[in-house]
Amino acid sequence: MTQIVPGENEGIESALRRFKRQVSKAGIFPDMRKHRHFETPIEKRKRKEIAKHKQRKRKLRY
Repeated sequence: MTQIVPGENEGIESALRRFKRQVSKAGIFPDMRKHRHFETPIEKRKRKEIAKHKQRKRKLRY
């Protein structure tokens, strides 16, 4: 869990900026997007299959 303790003379804008920086470094947003909706096992398999095909295409191009 990411948290910050604002300084005594620190403004809310700078504290919020610091919090956003820590959240992005922790990698919370991509994980949150991935778990936004429930994904059935079939959908997960399809997504991985598509990613595998895309990766193969990239390797063949070069």
